[in-house]
Amino acid sequence: MLPGDEDDRVGLRPERSIGSRQLFKGRLLRLCVDRVRLPDGGEAERELVHHPGAAAVVPVEDPGTGPRVHLLRQYRHAVGGVLWEVPAGILEPGESPEACARRELREEAGLLAGRWRRLAAIYTSPGFCDEKIEMFLATDLRRTDSDPEPGEQVEPHVVTLSRALAMIDEGAITNGTAVASLLLVARLLKA
Repeated sequence: MLPGDEDDRVGLRPERSIGSRQLFKGRLLRLCVDRVRLPDGGEAERELVHHPGAAAVVPVEDPGTGPRVHLLRQYRHAVGGVLWEVPAGILEPGESPEACARRELREEAGLLAGRWRRLAAIYTSPGFCDEKIEMFLATDLRRTDSDPEPGEQVEPHVVTLSRALAMIDEGAITNGTAVASLLLVARLLKA
């Protein structure tokens, strides 16, 4: 048993929702304020962002000199700058995470993959958001036409996996999904 596995046995009990009001509903997100009953009987409000979920993929090739990863530079208005990322995107209604990862790999990186492996799933900001991202490793890559969404500014780059890990250490890669997925791939490939 790992620390945290014993939730209910150590007194951690869920909060119970006793009301919710929606403040905003957009094309992608919903913002709600939930009223909850605390385990001690008190009440509190929780601001929540509801998100449909997403998928991300680390495309890896091994040209004989060690694994190389396909990264993207992408402008992100929310942070006011360009970030290093892995191909990723939001799940379409009814779309599986792997289908989303395959679509984003083609659209953003112009790649198809013959082999897929699920790495893990993470909650990006569970203190206020229910966004869950499923992460995948894609190998046996081949080129195809890219097809970024309108207004999407994406610049593909290929770097060695060791260079990508150094970029994390240097603070150049700060996108949480990219950091987590690259570290998972490094552990898997023992880079």
